[in-house]
Amino acid sequence: MTGMASQNDDLGRVGFGTSGVRGLVEDLTDPVCTAYTLAFLAHLRRQGSSSQDIALGHDLRPSSPRIAAACAAAIVRTGHRVAFCGPLPTPALALYAARRSIPAIMITGSHIPFDRNGIKFYGCDGEILKADEQGIRDQLGQLPQGWRGAVAPTTLPIPDAAAVEEYLARYLTGFSGDLLVGWRIGIYQHSGVARDLLVRLLSTLGAETVALERSDSFVPVDTEAVDPALEQRARAWVAQHRLDAVISTDGDADRPLIGDERGEFFRGDVVGILTARHLAAEIVVTPVSSNTATEGCGAFTRVVRTRIGSPYVIEAMREAAASGQSVIGFEANGGVLTQSDLALGAARLAPLPTRDAVLPILCLLAMARGLGGPLSALRATLPTRFTASGRLAELSPERMRALLALIADQTLLPKLLPAVAIRAIDRTDGTRVTLADGRIVHLRPSGNAPELRCYAEAETPALAQELVDSTLARVGQAAP
Repeated sequence: MTGMASQNDDLGRVGFGTSGVRGLVEDLTDPVCTAYTLAFLAHLRRQGSSSQDIALGHDLRPSSPRIAAACAAAIVRTGHRVAFCGPLPTPALALYAARRSIPAIMITGSHIPFDRNGIKFYGCDGEILKADEQGIRDQLGQLPQGWRGAVAPTTLPIPDAAAVEEYLARYLTGFSGDLLVGWRIGIYQHSGVARDLLVRLLSTLGAETVALERSDSFVPVDTEAVDPALEQRARAWVAQHRLDAVISTDGDADRPLIGDERGEFFRGDVVGILTARHLAAEIVVTPVSSNTATEGCGAFTRVVRTRIGSPYVIEAMREAAASGQSVIGFEANGGVLTQSDLALGAARLAPLPTRDAVLPILCLLAMARGLGGPLSALRATLPTRFTASGRLAELSPERMRALLALIADQTLLPKLLPAVAIRAIDRTDGTRVTLADGRIVHLRPSGNAPELRCYAEAETPALAQELVDSTLARVGQAAP
């Protein structure tokens, strides 16, 4: 007999976002975490997986160890073994699992506020796709009678240090040991799980590192919509400490934050373009929201646009790889994914098709050293197209529905935009409008939080930001 778990109220309050399960911490109860773990393992068995080991890791959110313990108990209850890797970057866990051809579960809410968290799943062949998400949902409705008996969180074992060491070795063998000699690099540590790893990595490559604002409390860092207060602090840091760069990541280190010698942060899609060019990618896969300098720079034989979310990027990367050309993906948050075996100096870089923050950080630093100039000089190597982003946050379900109905209305849409004719509308993901003057406005609901996201592209940074601010103001007034 089976119980209709999908009908339980506690399971109904969480669900899949753009990448993984997301929800309020208070809703990610031990039974909910158990149910999703059991459903994931059942989905793997249905696919034919016979792996006994399941890799498990987590970020530094206060709620993450408790959620990891609930998942570990469910893993053991089903006869599997927990390969516990402790707190570590999501891409480090993904690499560890890929090298062993085992599934993995990462407990992380990435960049979202501390009162929320999430669970990311990896099959034996890597990060799960949207079809797998549906398969897990199906299994939630078929959990065996008495599944709640598995809800008994366990004590987490001692972490396997190999996961972090293998991740560090991946880059220490690919970049020259004297790459950063003579550079002073500030590392904004906050509560990022890679904060100590970055110090170790950059120091080993020759940099003098300066630790900045380490926090015992969780700090959400959104690399796609950088807090203006953080930008002000970065400018002060580079002046005070005479820094050549300011480096950081989001909470689970799959999205980079890279600031130059002036304390100005690179937009994530610019980071992706530069990284793909440095690695000589032939095909680039990126969501529809990314900067059109991707096509405009002329560095790639083909650019594939997808919906927003790493599962869509990964699926398109797999399809593109059939051409035999080298494939790299990136998202507007700066996370870079590799589908092909790539040359990295004298070494070869094995594919890691999940978002990674460390690779783009090192690539941009290497590019700047190769040019013999400051980090800011990299901007001049791309077409002058600039992006900005913003959001309406903490929206009630009712207001979100009203906003989405407003944006979807073809007759009302022009009232939300500047008084410029509309050239084209793309509804691949949300509503992306190209104006007659070439500027772009893109509105879509976040898949991870109750927010309406706004992205804009224009010929100057100031015009792009003004376009975001004015659009969000009009939207907010039209649906208060």
